[in-house]
Amino acid sequence: MPPRPDAPHTRSVSTSTVVARQRTPPRARTSLVRAIAAAGRPWPRPAAAGRLGRPYCPEPVEVTPTAVHEYLTALTEPARRRLAARFPAAVGTLDGAPPAMRYAANRHRMRPTRFGTWTGQYLLFDPSPPGRVALVYGDLSTADRLAVLVPGADSRLADFARGLGGQRHRAPAVQAVNLYRVADARRPRRVAVVAWLGYRAPRGPHPEVAREKLAAAGAAELVRFVRGLAVVAPRAAITLLGHSYGSVVVGLAAAALPPPVRDIAVFGSPGLGVATAAELGTTARIWAACAPGDWTRFVPGVRRGGFGHGRRPTDPAFGARPFCTAGVADHDHYLAPGTGSLAALAAILTG
Repeated sequence: MPPRPDAPHTRSVSTSTVVARQRTPPRARTSLVRAIAAAGRPWPRPAAAGRLGRPYCPEPVEVTPTAVHEYLTALTEPARRRLAARFPAAVGTLDGAPPAMRYAANRHRMRPTRFGTWTGQYLLFDPSPPGRVALVYGDLSTADRLAVLVPGADSRLADFARGLGGQRHRAPAVQAVNLYRVADARRPRRVAVVAWLGYRAPRGPHPEVAREKLAAAGAAELVRFVRGLAVVAPRAAITLLGHSYGSVVVGLAAAALPPPVRDIAVFGSPGLGVATAAELGTTARIWAACAPGDWTRFVPGVRRGGFGHGRRPTDPAFGARPFCTAGVADHDHYLAPGTGSLAALAAILTG
């Protein structure tokens, strides 16, 4: 069963081509690679190392999530547990690592923090400000439908479960569990939903909200994360959901996402950084909706001088498929129980 919606959850960031980069301290990264080399079969040893007479101590290296997964699953379970316990900051962000290993590593990392009482399955947890977290509802090992929810501006670790301003409908963890419950009812035990706050979201109304810099950095993190999910959940069709500024992150990531990404759905979006859906460079189906009372409806659909995010995706000229927003009165209730948008997004995910 998924964690309670009122229980904080944290994140899962690294995803596709990094063994241990992403804000993991350099010493922890080096220690992780050394530990992996000592825990089971060693990484290939360069011939030059032996000729120079030096012990081989591999530096942090870039490795695909597939290579990471193959290597770690070949280790014994006790060896994996030791790695997670000794190097939680590194293992907890290691895309391609078995989910159970990352859950354990992030639990170790959470314990001494003020988030130690949070429950749930965390593919990522980084308490360093502004904080990064990824919480999983459902079982990645059995899911054949998988959604990743990317929240927008003002999202922070501290508000991940309680909601901005204490408003629960604005909490990514609550929004994700709402979607999980409806989708799981449609496709029992075969759906997983991830609330992913793996990037530094801008603060509104700061000018950063109208620029792509933070979204571009977030898109790189998202691509790695989704590639990692595709490795550990190889049977799952993946749907990306972008809310508000999170849709900008998804739009910039679209062209580099792996083939299992079948659908991209955005809501309350100020734009995806392009003028048409075709320019996203993805084979995924593109969906977009904006409620009548959502303030983003009045955001100019332009890009000039580094500001703006392009044509709004609900503009017919953009070419996205529309979906229902019945019962949504503002910018923040798209995943609230009883809304047409929650039902529509669950149908897109499970279809």
